[in-house]
Amino acid sequence: MTHAMEIDDPRAAFANQVAYCRANGAPITARVVEAILHAFDGPGAFVATLRAWPGKSMADALPLRAAAGLHALTLSGKAPALAPLYAGKAAAMADADARVADAIARHDAELLPWLDGPPQTNEAGRSSNYIAALLWLADRGLPARFECIEIGSSAGINLMLDRYRYDLGGVTIGPADAAMRLAPEWRGTPPPGGDIAFESVRGCDVAPVDLTDPAQLLRLKAYVWPEHRERFARLDAAAAAARVAKPDLVEADADMFVAAALARPQPAGTTRVLMHTIVWQYLGAERQARITAAMARAGAAARAERPLAWVTVEANRATFRHELTLRYWPDGGEPHTLAYAHPHGAWIEWLA
Repeated sequence: MTHAMEIDDPRAAFANQVAYCRANGAPITARVVEAILHAFDGPGAFVATLRAWPGKSMADALPLRAAAGLHALTLSGKAPALAPLYAGKAAAMADADARVADAIARHDAELLPWLDGPPQTNEAGRSSNYIAALLWLADRGLPARFECIEIGSSAGINLMLDRYRYDLGGVTIGPADAAMRLAPEWRGTPPPGGDIAFESVRGCDVAPVDLTDPAQLLRLKAYVWPEHRERFARLDAAAAAARVAKPDLVEADADMFVAAALARPQPAGTTRVLMHTIVWQYLGAERQARITAAMARAGAAARAERPLAWVTVEANRATFRHELTLRYWPDGGEPHTLAYAHPHGAWIEWLA
């Protein structure tokens, strides 16, 4: 069976994205993506580029690039006919094909650049997964002081995880004067309690987003699915936190960043953690292989006083589930599935 990320055919990628959105509580986004698919054979450079996409359409997140362009038109007020659709109005949902086709025809040139780069789907709610995983590691006896390195950090929202306060199934952690409070619906037993601290939190992205720039913040909001209205408020809260102190975010390829981070001296009594959410699919096989090999080499050299961990929240496109998975060394690097998680932090189903 072909893995979803290997889908080349653009039409098949859009159909897969429609199914994925419906399975993850996003009927408006599903309808928008479906309407773009139904407009494939229309005129203009935008749909012509979609039809002739040269890469792996699913791995390149082509449907989300296209949908973001339409959402940006709506957020900026340039396509008022789309506003009822993005509000989920029944009549507009029924008439989505015509509304989307008209918007594409009117804004063909403006939509085209949205296909040039991968989506930026940064979301503060995913930090809850990171914190739960770090608590689990500390409970296993690893040093509870963490040196975190994140790839695909986008705007660095999750690089500020130490500034947020969390309620994870009744386990509370984080500063009292937090920039943001996160309390996902918790399913199952709570994670271990305890205190954790941060040596450092650094990240990279191939095209970092500056939260303090209103234009870049608007672009980031265009990638937010309209069903998840609380995410817009969290973006504004993260932007306010970044204006106080920007996250430690650099422009770099993920594999090069990981190699450099692993080569740095690691203080004794700290746990080094590579972490990422909804980014692995965008890296391509070669970068994935280089990162995996670098982690295996570093894991072989890990010791109890300087352990290494790898925390991920990534999509299983066969089941449409997102899985919080963790490996650590010197335990051997075997994968532990700690939880199923909502892609935007609404809920966590704890399995550990």
